[in-house]
Amino acid sequence: MFIQTEITPNPNSLKFLPGKIVSKQGSFEITKKEDTNNELIRNLFSVRGVESVFLGKDFISINKYDDVSWDEIKHIIISLINDFYSIGNQCVVEKSLNESVQGSDEIEKKIVQILDQKIRPAVAKDGGDIKFKEFKNGVVKVQLQGSCSGCPSSTMTLKQGVQNLLCHYIPEVKQVEAV
Repeated sequence: MFIQTEITPNPNSLKFLPGKIVSKQGSFEITKKEDTNNELIRNLFSVRGVESVFLGKDFISINKYDDVSWDEIKHIIISLINDFYSIGNQCVVEKSLNESVQGSDEIEKKIVQILDQKIRPAVAKDGGDIKFKEFKNGVVKVQLQGSCSGCPSSTMTLKQGVQNLLCHYIPEVKQVEAV
């Protein structure tokens, strides 16, 4: 099995593409080893320098701490992912580990729809995700995950990309903030 890697706009994040399904139930981010019993995720956290693990449909993004180089840990991460799939595992996650946040009123439903259709695919290409949290007084609050979490260019993406797009399609939206 050949696992490809892609750089992301975040220098402390790397996207790993195993060529197989990673999550059958959407994306989610784990920031502590204790938060999961998943064998692969726990093994990834055992690698010195791993800060967080983000699972997408067909990729795994790993965020590392500044004081560790990719040259030190990349081969270990690839080996762990390879081992996981080589013993016959079909995917890392079959059922959701996170609750789904869906908008309950019409404006929130439109926001979620635009995020899902126009923004999430672009963010996923960079190894991350964006989750709707709330809409109140014209302000949309979202959570950036995976490679987008802590990325130097995430503020620009949020304001020039996400905010402009949501304001264009939904006049009630005045601002977008990350939580």
